Parts: sequence; C-alpha cells; structure tokens
Amino acid sequence: MGKPHHPPQAAAQSTTGPARAGACCAIDFGTSNSAIALPEGDGVRLVELEPGQRTMPTAVFYAVEGLAAHEEPRRHYGREAVATYVEGIEGRLMRSMKSILGSTLADQATDVGAGHSVRYLDVVSGYLRRLKTLAERDAGMPIGRAVLGRPVHFVDDDPVRDAAAQAALERAARAVGFAEVAFQFEPIAAALDHERTLAHEELVLVADIGGGTSDFSLVRVGPQRRQRVERQDDILANHGVHVAGTDFDRHIELACVLPACGYRGRGPTGREVPSRVYFDLATWHLINTVYAPARVLELRRMREFYADTRHHDRLLQVLQQRLGHALIARAEAAKITVAEGGTARLDLGALEPGLQTELDEPTATQALQADLGRIVQAAADTLRLAGVTGDDVDALYLTGGSTGLAPLVRDIAARCPRARVIRGDRYASVAQGLGVHARRVFG
Repeated sequence: MGKPHHPPQAAAQSTTGPARAGACCAIDFGTSNSAIALPEGDGVRLVELEPGQRTMPTAVFYAVEGLAAHEEPRRHYGREAVATYVEGIEGRLMRSMKSILGSTLADQATDVGAGHSVRYLDVVSGYLRRLKTLAERDAGMPIGRAVLGRPVHFVDDDPVRDAAAQAALERAARAVGFAEVAFQFEPIAAALDHERTLAHEELVLVADIGGGTSDFSLVRVGPQRRQRVERQDDILANHGVHVAGTDFDRHIELACVLPACGYRGRGPTGREVPSRVYFDLATWHLINTVYAPARVLELRRMREFYADTRHHDRLLQVLQQRLGHALIARAEAAKITVAEGGTARLDLGALEPGLQTELDEPTATQALQADLGRIVQAAADTLRLAGVTGDDVDALYLTGGSTGLAPLVRDIAARCPRARVIRGDRYASVAQGLGVHARRVFG
C-alpha cells in the first residue's frame, strides 16, 4: 500500500451540475465506517445515523430469506446489516465497498442469493442514498450538493485507475440525486479543523488509523492556506499499510480468548492441535464458514487431537451456539478497555460456567507487536518520502478508532519528538473537516 510522493493533480476539483439545488452536506464514505456533516451557523453538525450514533458501519445486507421470485432483496444498513448477518439470515453482507472503486468490479454484478444479483456500484449508490435520506431528514429539506472525501490515492501507482475510482464515486453520488459534487482529500479534511485554530503555518503528520488501513499524510496547513479550495499541493507525502483495527482484534482474540478453546494447545503426543479453525474464528468474514455442517462434523471428530478435552468441548460450544462473532466482539471490547488504560476481564461463561480470562497492556502489546511495528514504520516512511525528518514536524494529528491504542501513539510520537500530539474526533474528524470544506465550496 505504499503511496508515491506526488498526489493526483485533479483529485479535489469540484464538479458542478446544471443547477445549484438544495442545501449541502459532507460525506465521509469510509472503508469501515461513514459519517455525514451539515454546515450549520458558523460551525458543522454531525448527523445521527443510528440511534445515539454519529457514525455507521459501511455495510449493506441483502436479505433474501423467504422472498418470492418477483420480490427484491430487503436491504439493511450499518449495525443492523451486521446484526442481520450474524443472526444467520440468508443473504449477502457487503462491506468495504469503497475498495471496488477503480477496479473492473465496479460495473460487474454479484450474486446476493436466491437468484438475485446486484451491480457493485449500485451497492455504493444504495448506501449513499441511505446517507442522503438520513441527512435530509435531519436537515428538514432537500440536499442537492455534497462534498465527498477521498483518499490521496484510491489506487496505488495507477493514475488512470485512480481517476476512474473518483469518477465512479461521483456517478454513484449523482445517481442518488446530488446535482453538484465536490471532492476533498481525507487527510486535508482531517487537518482542516486544526487549521482553523492556527496563527502560523505548520507541518502536520496526520495519522488516520481505522479498521482496515493505517494511513499517514504529511500536510502543510496555516492561515494563509485555509481559504484555498484546491489543497493537493499541501500534501507533501502519503503512505500507509493494510494493517489496522480488525487485525488488532484478530490477534487479541488469538492471544487471550481462543487458547481457552484449544488454540496452540497440545495433543496426547505433544503435537500442536490444528490451528486453521481458530484463525477462521478470529477473521470476521470467515466466521460463518466454520458453521457449515460438514466443517462442524469434521471438527467434532477431532476430539482425540486434544490432550485437554475441555478445549474441544468449548470449541464445539462455540460452533453449536454460533458464538464466533460474540467472541470477536469481546476481543474488540477488551482492546478498547486496554487502550483506555484499564485491564479487561473477559467473561467466557457462554463456553463454560465461570470461565474468565484477562487482558492487560503488556499482553496486548506483545500480541500486537508485529502490527504496531509495521504501522510505526509506515509513519517513518512518510517522512522519508517527503524528504523531512521527525524534528521538522510541528504537530501529530490523530484520527481513526485505533488511535486510542496508547502504545501505538507513543511509538509514532517518538518519531516526531518536537510535535504536539493532537487528538481529533477518532470517528468523525474527517467528516467534520469535509463539512468545513463544504461551506467554502458551496457557501
């Protein structure tokens, strides 16, 4: 996922429709989560997308269970989409739709079950339509203009495909009724709120560490720059790795939950028990594959592989009760508790009455050591690509849910010893910055 020094030249140019229509909004269409901001008064307000939530998982579930031949699949969005999938309802869960932009998949169709298919770009359009509907309900008026965030590079090292990705996202936005569409780079958006407070120019390293990727951008900001609409020249370098929060959850579950079910356990001869089922249980999109009847039967017959048959009993309990998603959620919650400075106690009573385990910061750091090292190296590589040293950085701006992990932040900050550490809204700072930009573009 290494990204070249020079950002695309036309990425943030606004494109206008035939007429200015309605109010405006800003959409952070993220790989893992999305958010919407509405300019309001002199500020920006985030839209509540689900009860009590200002962000929503970028997920759509097409439910086909019980459909008649002429009926269209029922669509569920966000947390409801994930919950419906976890319940085992027949259908297809679509996540990380942003990743298909710029690929040949965008205009291809995919099967969602029961003989129904949907074009990938229509999945994106449907999700944007849901966001637009929620924004209009909140604003109490039609919204015909939108600023959308975009990464510095949708596609690494391929300007043609990168331009195609932005064009595809624009088509999807126009298809749901946005007559005017503009784009802004996500790292610029993340830095805009910080820029409003500055009296002098600064060099800011934006660390956006989310669910799927860890991205770093070195950005020049300041009062003389804040009114500029085109900001691509202010991005001095951009780099990242496909390692982030979901990888952390997998390693935490393998380190402190699945050993209770036999992961890295031994058999009667001292040989380690087969590990594939544990890796699948710790990988979100593979969990349901473990529940297939043939797979369960195979695992049931493996009891003799376990010296401690309690491990096998607990593993079967996970399969029979379909607890895989619940366990990975426990691991994620434990990660968050440790990130906030506590020690997590995980109740595994669903596997065996009274069973518990514990996660503290040293254990978490050890489990995540390789991933944290790759992310910190990506920060260092960003500085190298820009031709600067850590001493040249004035501020380290943190955004994305995984920036709550203290050891990770400490290690990144150590690369920029003079920089002030600034914590933005971990889940919505990009949307807020896009809202600031929407006001400048649309007035």
